[in-house]
Amino acid sequence: MHLSDRGVVVIDGSYGEGGGQILRTSLALSALTQKPLRIERIRAGRSRPGLRPQHLTGVKAAQLITDAEVDGARIDSTSLLFRPRRLLWGNFTFDVSEERPSAGSITLIFQTVLPALLFAKHPSTLRIIRGGTHVPMSPPADYVQRVFLPMLSRMGVCASFEVKRAGWFPKGGGEVYCKIETLADTLSPIELLERGSLKRILIISAISNLKRSIAERQASQAYKRLTTELSIPSNTVHVEVVELPSTGEGTMLFLLAEFENVVAGFSSLGEVGKPAEKVADEATDELLFYMKSDAPVDRRLCDQLVLYMALANGRSSIRTEKLTMHAHTNMWVIEQFLPVRFEVSGNVGDEAHITVEGVGMRKPV
Repeated sequence: MHLSDRGVVVIDGSYGEGGGQILRTSLALSALTQKPLRIERIRAGRSRPGLRPQHLTGVKAAQLITDAEVDGARIDSTSLLFRPRRLLWGNFTFDVSEERPSAGSITLIFQTVLPALLFAKHPSTLRIIRGGTHVPMSPPADYVQRVFLPMLSRMGVCASFEVKRAGWFPKGGGEVYCKIETLADTLSPIELLERGSLKRILIISAISNLKRSIAERQASQAYKRLTTELSIPSNTVHVEVVELPSTGEGTMLFLLAEFENVVAGFSSLGEVGKPAEKVADEATDELLFYMKSDAPVDRRLCDQLVLYMALANGRSSIRTEKLTMHAHTNMWVIEQFLPVRFEVSGNVGDEAHITVEGVGMRKPV
């Protein structure tokens, strides 16, 4: 590589789960801390190692908001050198299909740039186009809107994520508009140790360009199982059937569990030949597994929350239903950039208690 490696944070992309989250968290922290990054063996544990279109869009998005010098930003590249020059703000457009048509995840691109833009001097808007809002291996837009951002708001984050058009695998074509306000000061620490009482469960059954009966079958199956397998009143479970505008076809079931102290989300996607009832069962099984524990933080929120805990001003502590290798790897990446050490009680695959003393990150003067 022709860019100087002097003072660079070096990340092994094959560590732990060896997936794209290592790249995204590394880019987010490089952009935020303005520390240059060299990442090697990108996605080495995957069947197709290296950068895929959605990962490349994440690199280019981080490059745009930091005016970075970059080497290795191309499809299939397994190494990348990223040197940010300054943290920018403004109105940005990111095109997931700029290199080639793709249903690459819009939500993961949003997660890549959100941490840095929260600490920019002024607010920003994002328009993320021609990608996926409901695709495999990434949180659906509903999770970002109804779980991730509401929980971050308790730490002082003010951001919105509005779906203009849904993007389904494999066609993509989705479009999202986001607003990100800058933090007034630092992120507040968070403590999530108890759920509190269950307030309601919301079933969202969504389709695009398919028969409404598919969405109704999904919702009916989930409602039947939740009201019979959980000891809760039937009026605690609410149903929404939604038809989303899209250029493609797709279907999804999303379950939102609202408690006094936390919200949790669980989802499943439809695919050709997959019965509507099976779509419902997959999401319902995840929620029922979560309900067997009394830990408040669902596994996906834990994956995403640890970064903001490390940035917060003070000690954060959470309990999660299941510690994933994803979260374990994410904590390792964070510790390469920030002077923090996560305290973890529990093994991967089990309930866990995670605590960290945050660095109290502030906006540049």
